[in-house]
Amino acid sequence: MIYEYIDALENEFANNTNHSLALKQKAYVRGQFEFYGLITIERRMLQKPFLVKEFLPKKHEAISIIKVLWEKPQREYHHFSQELAFRYINKIESEDIELYEYMITHKSWWDTVDFIANKLMGAYFIKYPDQIERHIDKWLKSDSIWLKRSALLFQLKYKTDLDKDLLAYIINSLLGSKGFFINKAIGWVLREYGYTNPKWVLEFVTNTDLSTLSKREALRLIKKEKKSSISSQKNNY
Repeated sequence: MIYEYIDALENEFANNTNHSLALKQKAYVRGQFEFYGLITIERRMLQKPFLVKEFLPKKHEAISIIKVLWEKPQREYHHFSQELAFRYINKIESEDIELYEYMITHKSWWDTVDFIANKLMGAYFIKYPDQIERHIDKWLKSDSIWLKRSALLFQLKYKTDLDKDLLAYIINSLLGSKGFFINKAIGWVLREYGYTNPKWVLEFVTNTDLSTLSKREALRLIKKEKKSSISSQKNNY
């Protein structure tokens, strides 16, 4: 079942190869991955039959499929795999964090890491909040920028459920980082939370020694809203 599933998927992707686009996609990710040259909408059309609920493999088979596909060189398999994992989001078990960590730390780049951190790990920690402290501390102490980025981004869509103290702790633990992907993520999560709690974000940014990149990203929305408000007030006179 597992290898029949993989072979069928491989045939669909390979038979729709676009070599010229594949070269451009490979260049975009600095040559780290191979591609079939499928744009997202095309890939999702081709993979749709493999994600139909009635025909999904059993969860333990899906995990094996994901691990096999994750070792393949073409990036389309990694994108498919994380979407396959998301089909089991309502069946999350405690040990699933091991799979998510594996996906984060292998064939790593922002395009998979952000999906996994936000959609998979975000859902995992909602169900298992008692696991947060142990894993977050482990990730912050690791040498992996992608685990650290995941620590920042798993709360990205939590809105009013976001733990401000935890976010502040994570950001403060990463202050002084020269990593683009870390500082960008700090700004991103603050900007996103700014939709929910702009006052807290503004105060945090004001009182924290953030990088220029983090600060710019964090305040982009708030500054835009301030300009809009000032303009609106002027128009009322």
